[in-house]
Amino acid sequence: MSSSAVLFERRGKVALITINRPEALNAINMQVWNELGHAFDDFAEDPNLLCAVLTGAGDRSFCAGADLKEKAVSKGESIIPEGCEKWGFAGIVQHYMNKPIIAAVNGLALGGGTEIALACDLIVASEKATFGLPEVKIGLIAGAGGLLRLPRQIPLKVAMEYILVGDTFSAEEVEHWGLVNRVVPHEQLLEEALALAERITENAPLAIRASKDIVYRGLDVALDHPDEAWAINQKYLQQVIGNEDSMEGIKAFIEKRKPVWQGR
Repeated sequence: MSSSAVLFERRGKVALITINRPEALNAINMQVWNELGHAFDDFAEDPNLLCAVLTGAGDRSFCAGADLKEKAVSKGESIIPEGCEKWGFAGIVQHYMNKPIIAAVNGLALGGGTEIALACDLIVASEKATFGLPEVKIGLIAGAGGLLRLPRQIPLKVAMEYILVGDTFSAEEVEHWGLVNRVVPHEQLLEEALALAERITENAPLAIRASKDIVYRGLDVALDHPDEAWAINQKYLQQVIGNEDSMEGIKAFIEKRKPVWQGR
């Protein structure tokens, strides 16, 4: 898939997805929303793709949030493409898939841009990256998941300051709080993000997907009293143990060779 608004490239088992509106700081309009949502559907449905890297075109911006200069937005109209409501903002923030997504944040990630990054499973940030939820400064709220995800990913009071003050924060600052996995030199960003994705794809496909599902399904349920999280864990454990890949992994370990995964 390739278009003027979103680029989709297969690099082995990795999907490289690029928001391609550098002239608008990769801000989200109706076209991007539609194409990005369908790009992630393509990724989710392709059994040969195990991990995705999401980035923005150009050197200045990952995503500057919703395109407030769009005629529809200025009139108070919706930029949600018909039939794409289920995916949430930009076709991603409520678009769950049980394959890992890495945000390669190459510059500004403001408002909805930060919320897109928060919706990804890992974040690799350029040293030039800037995050922020400035919605309160213009009388809005971070309604695309920022208020829900940020307090779950960094300490509550730190998140509350970012949310209520609305100032921007650097990649180095949020690395300290664990919001990003690593900060890298700007020119090495894509290389580092793709390398991380490739390391993930070396592992068994079913185990990758089951692990992600267990983490997210188990985050907000009781661990011991009642043991809801353990029930989720056991369900997926039964699916993985004894399948062809798990037997191959054990055999390859004993034989001191690289396993050959079948995804079953």
